[in-house]
Amino acid sequence: MIIIKSKHEVELLRDAGKIVAETHEIIRDAIKEGISTYELDQIAEKNITKYNAIPSFKGYGGFSGSICASLNEVVVHGIPSKDIILKNGDIISVDIGAFYKGYHGDAAKTHPVGAISENDKLLIDVTRQSFYEGIKHAVVGNRLSDISHAIEVYATRYGFSIVKDFVGHGVGKELHEEPQIPNYGPAGRGPRLQEGMVLAIEPMVNQGTYKVKVLGDGWTAVTLDGKKSAHYEHTIAITSEQPLLLTAL
Repeated sequence: MIIIKSKHEVELLRDAGKIVAETHEIIRDAIKEGISTYELDQIAEKNITKYNAIPSFKGYGGFSGSICASLNEVVVHGIPSKDIILKNGDIISVDIGAFYKGYHGDAAKTHPVGAISENDKLLIDVTRQSFYEGIKHAVVGNRLSDISHAIEVYATRYGFSIVKDFVGHGVGKELHEEPQIPNYGPAGRGPRLQEGMVLAIEPMVNQGTYKVKVLGDGWTAVTLDGKKSAHYEHTIAITSEQPLLLTAL
């Protein structure tokens, strides 16, 4: 069942989203050669908790970090570690969630570390823009898969592939609610979009194959061919006009 949020609930979701957005800005500024993903995790947790909010991911299903820090070929769910040190030429996807006054915000961005290749820049840019191409269709009356289809069409135009094992989702009092939102597939399918739906739209785009595998820790998902992956996500609300980005400043 898709839970429709009231305007008051959307405001509370926006409050949680602002904490996520601010934390992303702080993490972006902290990313540099030589820093560990554990240090990034601590920086994020400190900013989230100063608002009396809780990192949404910490303890979720046994996950140990406050953020997901996914380096290079890691698609999603990278566990922060003192042993993972950023170096020049890396790309890192950071997924951040905050639980505040009973509601979650959830967003992810991929960042360069120092100077990166032109193809890596293109991967990051295309992943980000595929999100915005998708939400052009996030309007009342459209079908959910209209968003999915637009994301896939845009990303694959550049020779990249869309991850199929992980999808977007509804957001609210729970971090993951219905519906599931693939980043691929034909248009014109799924439920009609209604005002008050709150959705985490999150393209995950690979340079090579779309296939992934999960490592022995049970969390870290990597590309099957070892090529790089990027991730971009915002929590949005469907409104009577344009979609509202709840996790933007």
